[in-house]
Amino acid sequence: MLNSKDYLGKEVEVFMDRPLGSKHPKHGFVYPVNYGYIPGTVSGDEEELDVYVLGEDKPLKTFKGVVRAIIHRTNDNDDKLVVTSHEKNFDETQIREMTKFQEQWFESVIYFANSNENS
Repeated sequence: MLNSKDYLGKEVEVFMDRPLGSKHPKHGFVYPVNYGYIPGTVSGDEEELDVYVLGEDKPLKTFKGVVRAIIHRTNDNDDKLVVTSHEKNFDETQIREMTKFQEQWFESVIYFANSNENS
C-alpha cells in the first residue's frame, strides 16, 4: 500500500463520484469543486484515496492531472489529495479557500510536492 505522500508530484487519473455542483448524500452541501478518488488505492479510512480536483470549472467524470498537495487531517485519518492540470498550481491559502466547504470541520496540514523530494 502506498503512502499518500508517495503520490506528490505524480500524474494520476481521478474518477469523480461527486462532480462540481453535486450534493453530498448525507450532509446536503453542494460541491464547489470536482471531488473523486483514485481507483485501486486505500486511504486511512479503508476506502479509496479521495481527491479534490481544483481549477476546473465544469462537472467532470474523470480527470488526469498532477498531485500538487496533500491535505493531511490531523484529527481524522483520511488524507485528501489536491490535483490540478499541469498548467495550474495553487498556494496554501487558495487550497484552503477552495476546500473549506468540507475541510472547515477538520484540523490539517498541507504537504506540497517538492521537486527535490520526488526523484
